[in-house]
Amino acid sequence: MAILASALAFMPARAAEPFTVRDIRVEGLQRIEPGTVFASLPFRVGDQYTDDKGAAGIRALFALGLFKDVRLETLGDVLVVVVEERPSVAAVEFIGLKEFDKDVLFRALKEVGLAEGRPYDKALADKAEQELKRQYISRSLYGAEVVTTATPIDRNRVNLSFTITEGGPAKISQIEIVGNKAFSADTLRDQFNLDTGGWMSWYTKSDRYSRTKLNGDLEALRSFYLARGFLEFRIDSTQVAMSPDKQQMSLSINIHEGERFVVSGVKLEGNYLDKDEEFKSLVKIVAGEAYNAETVAETTKAFTEYFGRFGFAFARVEAKPIIDRQNNRVQFVLMAEPSRRAYVRRILVAGNNRTRDQVIRREFRQLEAAWYDGDKISLSRDRVNRLGYFTEVNVDTQEIPGAPDQVDLVFSVAEKPTGSVSLGAGFSSAEKVSLSFGIQQENAFGSGNYLAVQVNTSKFNRNYVLSTTDPYFTQNGISRSIDLFHRTTRPYLGDLNAYSLVNSGLGLRFGVPLTETDRIFVGANMEQTQIVSGTGLPLEYQNYANKFGVKSTALPLTLGWARDGRDSALVPTRGSMQSFTADVSVAGDVRYARTNYKFQQYVPLSKKYTLAFNTDLGWGQGLKGQDYPLFKNFYVGGLGSVRGFEQSTLGPKSTNSGIYLGGPKKMVFNVEFITPFPGAGNDRTLRMFAFTDVGRAFGQDETVSLNELRASAGVGLSWISPMGPLRFSYAVPFRQQTGDRIQKLQFQIGTSF
Repeated sequence: MAILASALAFMPARAAEPFTVRDIRVEGLQRIEPGTVFASLPFRVGDQYTDDKGAAGIRALFALGLFKDVRLETLGDVLVVVVEERPSVAAVEFIGLKEFDKDVLFRALKEVGLAEGRPYDKALADKAEQELKRQYISRSLYGAEVVTTATPIDRNRVNLSFTITEGGPAKISQIEIVGNKAFSADTLRDQFNLDTGGWMSWYTKSDRYSRTKLNGDLEALRSFYLARGFLEFRIDSTQVAMSPDKQQMSLSINIHEGERFVVSGVKLEGNYLDKDEEFKSLVKIVAGEAYNAETVAETTKAFTEYFGRFGFAFARVEAKPIIDRQNNRVQFVLMAEPSRRAYVRRILVAGNNRTRDQVIRREFRQLEAAWYDGDKISLSRDRVNRLGYFTEVNVDTQEIPGAPDQVDLVFSVAEKPTGSVSLGAGFSSAEKVSLSFGIQQENAFGSGNYLAVQVNTSKFNRNYVLSTTDPYFTQNGISRSIDLFHRTTRPYLGDLNAYSLVNSGLGLRFGVPLTETDRIFVGANMEQTQIVSGTGLPLEYQNYANKFGVKSTALPLTLGWARDGRDSALVPTRGSMQSFTADVSVAGDVRYARTNYKFQQYVPLSKKYTLAFNTDLGWGQGLKGQDYPLFKNFYVGGLGSVRGFEQSTLGPKSTNSGIYLGGPKKMVFNVEFITPFPGAGNDRTLRMFAFTDVGRAFGQDETVSLNELRASAGVGLSWISPMGPLRFSYAVPFRQQTGDRIQKLQFQIGTSF
């Protein structure tokens, strides 16, 4: 249309003698303001009009994209601009949409120029159709069909509807690998995330073809060979074929394995800052073993990081292979050039949509305007990761043009949900209506503060709890925690006249950092416990009330220590965490001491598999000749301790009512073998684990005996869901005694172990 208009503008028949424009009129406008037209014309009233200016004016108006026809007419010395507006899009509707959320497609169409209120034409509709099909192809729905319907309405507008027949996704029916000799095709296909389908394909969508996923799998295949000595391995070609109905795809990958090479030796050349011996200790390449690209990469990375410790951010380390093809041997020469020292100009933070910059920046140990320090940068990354607010934390170094001795650091994070809200209501003939409410936010309002509120109006378990922690109460990292609680616990005996325990208190605790991983805690609590007599009151509670009264107070002081050296608080794969806590009641009716020690160790067996150990030991003792208070007992059994047994049932119980009382001593040991969920690839948020648990609580007069420990083994599932960490386990006790209460299937929303 624009070409036709321009051609008409230059036709000799339309030629006009130049004249001075006395007035300009615009005809045909419906929605567009006249000022838009006047602003685009290259002439004004009083200017001299020529055919060249007229042609330029027509081109300028067409360039606005608002008109489908433009022409100029002259009435004496009056110029008339006659336009025909393009209709505007009044509404966009999708019919038959299932695979996508509407907002995703609205954004995609907006990027190609189609949105409500914008001008419409047939070419734009065709472009929108192609964009919708592209969106479906990205999800392996190659057979999707899109039909566009434009319905004219008043005021020169149209309603657009896209009728979509999605069809089924194109699934991979075959993956063929050609040219393999050293390894079977099944072994090589195991390296892929793409597959021909399995029982978890509904979740992983691993049988849906994606070019991006295929490229990742080809890299995994290349890494597999390069890690096993095949130095000259290459992928010659990849063919993708689709069935005529666009429902099935087959992949064919042609490879060349080459020969297997053994490392004959390693030499260091270049400038190693007179620290050759230190660098030699970082070499992972072993002479006499098969060539392994992973150990070569680990060595060059270790060298680069070690250079970074001394401020050389641009150090270049290259591993040059010297190949002896006659003997299938290869020697590596590690060439190093530290280049120049650099300092960090700025540190940028990206990806934190909710978490404030300050929450992340206060964990940094690498400072702006300071020398680049690789160790401090790694420590900063680990500290941010240990916050538990992010699923990923990465650091990129960016060079600054024109400043060869400066770099910028970019900390990129991917946030995860850090809060949970629970609302509940129940009705029973005994309790009538009960309401419960709970909110827990580890990163409240993006401030890095912990906040939890729990309210439960049940007549059997009534709780009012408020907890808050400010990890940076002072600028130097001293934390402050406040706990306010009022709990009423009554055993569910089907009798509202059953006995109850009422526990109220206020606690204040401070955490003082000693090192990057160590912290000590000091605090004090004020507590009051009341035993309310009723049906089923254990004899032990009655004896306690006779000694100290039905109401007793305590003022325990807290001293603790914690060390967290894990690589991640969310999904740890290496490192350890330890904590020791001691409570000593120094005033009030009850005097006691209570200690608890916990230790967790994570050992990476490979990139996929992790071995985890957990130890939980507790001990309590009455002071000044008093008995240890029953309400401070430890409980063992269930998720979080020994799975396969009912919660809190592994320990002493009342002699008259059979209610489990716990004990002042406990021992719990756990071992877990953690692996990716079958069919889920390397998704770290969904994992399986096999475990063995051992433990029990012991009474005041009982001797801690290993023969009395209960044990179980089983399997479980861990899922970092939008609701929070979920853990399911199925355990079978293999060491139990008569009377133990078994519960094989259990689940929990909470943390590990």
